[in-house]
Amino acid sequence: MPSLLLFLLGLAALAAGAEALVRGASRLATSVGVSPLVIGLTVVAWGTGSPEMAVSVDAALGGQADVVLGNVVGSNILNVLFILGASAVIVPLAVHQQLVRLDVPIMIGVSIVMLALASDGRIGRGEGGMLLAGLLVYTGVVIWMGRRESAAVAQEYAAEVAIRAGRPHGWAPDVLQVAIGLALLAVGAHTLIAAATDIARSLGVSELVISLTLVAAGTSMPEIATSIMAAVRGDRDIAVGNVVGSNIFNILAVLGAAAAVAPDGVMVSAAVRTFDMPVAIAVAAVCLPISASGAAIARWEGGVLLAYYVAYVSYLYLDATQHAATGAYTRIMLTVVLPLTAITLGVMFTRSVLASRRARAPS
Repeated sequence: MPSLLLFLLGLAALAAGAEALVRGASRLATSVGVSPLVIGLTVVAWGTGSPEMAVSVDAALGGQADVVLGNVVGSNILNVLFILGASAVIVPLAVHQQLVRLDVPIMIGVSIVMLALASDGRIGRGEGGMLLAGLLVYTGVVIWMGRRESAAVAQEYAAEVAIRAGRPHGWAPDVLQVAIGLALLAVGAHTLIAAATDIARSLGVSELVISLTLVAAGTSMPEIATSIMAAVRGDRDIAVGNVVGSNIFNILAVLGAAAAVAPDGVMVSAAVRTFDMPVAIAVAAVCLPISASGAAIARWEGGVLLAYYVAYVSYLYLDATQHAATGAYTRIMLTVVLPLTAITLGVMFTRSVLASRRARAPS
């Protein structure tokens, strides 16, 4: 069977498994009296990250460190540049939840921690356990903060849970749905990794490049669907919160679990340490202006984010194929694109600060 068809079948199994897991778990949580807000902040958020978890854990057990890191780092870059960019093109994004404003600095912080842990070329099993412990602390803080949020925010997350979960009913079908979802995730992850490896070999590029692009995009489909649909519906907090929460989950849960189960931890190549992880930290900082004061990210700014993602993927392809244009492209990135990025972020942040000051000024 062609590798591309196997990849698509694996992707379909991951998508179906994630949806079944979220629906079943949401209904179970609702039946035992868990609030929709807490379900939205935990079950739904974790469910959308389940494809990344399944793929990375399977890859870690198989000793494919590049797939683990490419999936995690590539998904985080795609989440911010592509998903936020596309969402902003649909409708200007503004964030008003204190909860999301807290999550953005945490996202930047855990991205820096990821790079620090990888500085010696390996994220060991103990360090993976530390990331998982951080996930437990983060989840506790999110639940505590969620209980303090306003009724309007609770209604917003309740709407998201209702869409995902449907009408609650008996326990047995929900337990079965969760089990089916987990099985589909396991099968889909194994199939997708095998197909991606074959595709990488046939194209003459590394597993890392395929994982940073094709695999990352595939496992991020639930986040893409959730954020874009939220933007269409006008639930801009969910559109941004889903991206931020997913990025935190990818590092603490996905990378943490993969490192914890891998016999020798996850080896980190020099290319990932010196380029892709710093890029992930830089794009995480893009979310700061959005959350600083609730000022909107305009459509043109969303278009810029999308352009940056195209530039990033283009560089990966040129570098992987040792294209003759790689040197010139790198110089353009360093002398034009990166300075423009800094200017764009500066303009966005300055506008956010000024908007915040105007909002606090006495009328």
